[in-house]
Amino acid sequence: MSAPLALVYRGPAARPSACSDAVAHLLRSSPRGFDVRFVGRQGELPLKPKILAQATIYAQPGGGELTPAYRHMRRHRSQIRQYVAGGGRYLGFCLGGYLAGATPGFGLLPGDTDQYITSSHATTRGSQDTTIDVFWRGRRRRMFFQDGPVFVLDSEAGVTVLARYGNNEIAAVVAPFGKGRVAVVGPHPEATSDWFTDSGLSQVPTLDLGYDLIEAVMNA
Repeated sequence: MSAPLALVYRGPAARPSACSDAVAHLLRSSPRGFDVRFVGRQGELPLKPKILAQATIYAQPGGGELTPAYRHMRRHRSQIRQYVAGGGRYLGFCLGGYLAGATPGFGLLPGDTDQYITSSHATTRGSQDTTIDVFWRGRRRRMFFQDGPVFVLDSEAGVTVLARYGNNEIAAVVAPFGKGRVAVVGPHPEATSDWFTDSGLSQVPTLDLGYDLIEAVMNA
């Protein structure tokens, strides 16, 4: 039996490429053992509807800023929405979470996104790499963080909130969109050891949280 196909965006809306590589590693090493292919300008395959139609899940990594990233991605907005609405799964990390919002973004969430660092009682205010505490399924966990989003929902009905920041804002959530599902996270559960060492941070293992995010969107 062949492994399920996961598509990971790789291109100018996810820089550096290590962001895409980390998401690919998370998907490959997860219990589902995805067959991962990169799509986008720097990927193996083009980001087109016929390619998306073959995928079990599409992942949008972190890296870069929202406005320039959306300029690269807006041409794909309709096809990504159609893919998810038809039963696909969208997985967004940090910038990929911002892009799931509406201003600007793909409009996949029942609400929008905002910066955690500007939210009331945020535990960090700068855009530098750091680690922060979140409450993942009620348990305190330390995670790699770099100016990630909060998810501001019109309603929490029908959604699964996986994690909250220390100020109770939503840090990770799974929500329906059409026949499909969307899973987004503000911090970085996919962060590899070099992310921590390069930033002078103490390493904390969080791949298990990434696997939980994947299972939550696949089983929803």
